[in-house]
Amino acid sequence: MITHNMKDAIAHRNRLIMMMDGNIILDIKGEEKKKLTVEDLLHKFEEASGEEFASDKVLLG
Repeated sequence: MITHNMKDAIAHRNRLIMMMDGNIILDIKGEEKKKLTVEDLLHKFEEASGEEFASDKVLLG
């Protein structure tokens, strides 16, 4: 499944891969993904990319 909605990305399937500029910046699976929240994902994105995530549309669906 490909989505830009973080809630859906967390809720479905067993692996989450986040890309930026055509490169994989996050690959989360297993127990780590099961415990993941949108806030956790935002923090991980900011750590991996060095940028702040600023799209309400992606957060809210």
